[in-house]
Amino acid sequence: MTIGKAIILSAGKGSRLLPLTADRPKCLIEFSGKSLLEWQLDALQGSGIEEVVIVTGFRDDLVDAVAERRQGVRTFFNPFYHVADNLGSVWMVRSEFDRDTLLLNGDTLISTPLLEKVLAGAQAPITVTVDEKEDYDADDMKVLRDGTRLMRIGKALEPGQYNAESIGLLAFKADGPRIFAEQVDRMLRLPDGTRRWYLRAIDALAAETHVHTVSIKGEDWQEVDFPEDLDKARALTARWATGS
Repeated sequence: MTIGKAIILSAGKGSRLLPLTADRPKCLIEFSGKSLLEWQLDALQGSGIEEVVIVTGFRDDLVDAVAERRQGVRTFFNPFYHVADNLGSVWMVRSEFDRDTLLLNGDTLISTPLLEKVLAGAQAPITVTVDEKEDYDADDMKVLRDGTRLMRIGKALEPGQYNAESIGLLAFKADGPRIFAEQVDRMLRLPDGTRRWYLRAIDALAAETHVHTVSIKGEDWQEVDFPEDLDKARALTARWATGS
């Protein structure tokens, strides 16, 4: 069965991009005539995703306005976005993992061809989308693979303990959505649960179940997290806008 639902995590403020994000969330920064969120929605809907849930927080009213203009798109407000990390956002929408679902970070520019490659390659209950490159920096979400199986994921993996990076796009099929939602619920109950990222749940599951990866090496994408990412995102979306 083809995945027809996606959840986008867009609750954060994006403080590292201040003052650009002083009065709007990071997902509404404009690139080549469209907001980051609109680029995401176009890619998702262009890949056959019919239902999209956007987890909102900071300036949720602005994101609501974008969602209201799109058929099949709705929002889910996370009132705890300023006191919990993104594990909290996933916990808030855990009931939405009720079928085969994509999970996407709200700061990742993706294309329809990239998504189509992920949808075609996501055969395991849980699939993490990865890219491969020569060098990795401290902020990369590093991944250790054995073939396509994911063994570890985390920013603090030591050199030699990783061979790819997560781009912030996951696919859940069959029992995967339930397994993931239950792990998120367990982790948020821990004393430091509100300070954890949802990929810590994936790292924990990798030790006890088959979490796999799909490589999108060669496809264009861009995380928008630091000021230096802005020019890269503008250049990429300018190419997309002109079809080049």
